Amino acid sequence: MPFNRLDDAHVSDDKDGTLVPFDGLTPDVILSALEASGFEPDGRLLALNSYENRVFQVGLDDGDFIITKFYRPDRWSDAAILEELQFLEELSLDELPIVAALSNPAGDLLHHYGGFRFASFPRRGGYAPELNDPDDVERMGRLMARVHLIGGQKAFSHRPTLDIESFGIEPRNAILALGLMGNETLKHYEAISTEALTAIENAYQQAGPIEHLRLHGDAYPGNVLWSHDGPLLVDFDDSRMGPAVQDLWMLLTGNRHEQRLDLELLIEGYETFRSFNSRELHLVEALRTLRLIHYAAWIARRWNDPAFPKAFPWFGTTAYWEERCRELEDQMIAMNALHHYGQNVITP
Repeated sequence: MPFNRLDDAHVSDDKDGTLVPFDGLTPDVILSALEASGFEPDGRLLALNSYENRVFQVGLDDGDFIITKFYRPDRWSDAAILEELQFLEELSLDELPIVAALSNPAGDLLHHYGGFRFASFPRRGGYAPELNDPDDVERMGRLMARVHLIGGQKAFSHRPTLDIESFGIEPRNAILALGLMGNETLKHYEAISTEALTAIENAYQQAGPIEHLRLHGDAYPGNVLWSHDGPLLVDFDDSRMGPAVQDLWMLLTGNRHEQRLDLELLIEGYETFRSFNSRELHLVEALRTLRLIHYAAWIARRWNDPAFPKAFPWFGTTAYWEERCRELEDQMIAMNALHHYGQNVITP
């Protein structure tokens, strides 16, 4: 598959000269990095499921465990990573159920070793919720409102905003330029993605001026751990500026009717703590469409990482891109219906 060399790989090379992110991140390096940063690992090391970064459960000499995340090289600046970690600290100080980073004896949250950057967190247990109980759905709405109360107090300076350019136009153009599909499929994708971007712009125009605040950014059920204490919100790696509804629609599951009912419950819970601007409902299908475009480009840009061909073996096939075209066509129907009939038919 003719993927081009992309700009987010690590500086080290593999045997054929291709830049490989996380090349050289061996168990010895991981343990040495933790020791150099003031932690005391006992040698127990378990790799956890993560594609964007590398995440490990690490045993400590005192018998406890921590979770250590090595950040993908060159994706975020140090300042942007620190904004994530500092946002977590703010939320933790307000006693929200999140997992804040551990500081080392010197008080550092972000650590450097051997060209890698990493942060460590307490290990917390739980399971991904199904969110099929109305009370649980409302509870998630209340939690997201509390996150946004803190998130709205100031803006990120070094993290981007979720917008049409960064999540739609730029990744769509990258997909077209990378030569990932045959000519006929390319023409189809180019045409339908052009229409989709126009519909997204119409949705934003309908919504009008929207407040942007610091978000979780990727608040789907897999980033929620549930236990007898309730929900725990994890993995703020995609935290960025954006509309509040971004952290609500991604929690929805089931068919369109079920999602619409759950969205009502989420908003009901949300408004216990924070007012929700109903005009943001015009953005739900637009944000969903932006995510679909961005996600395909994300896989392409990570193809030099050996974890990605293993995890997405179907990526780049004609069938894959035809399915992406069908998804965008479905989203066109949803966005056009919303534009024609107005807010009464808005569905998540």
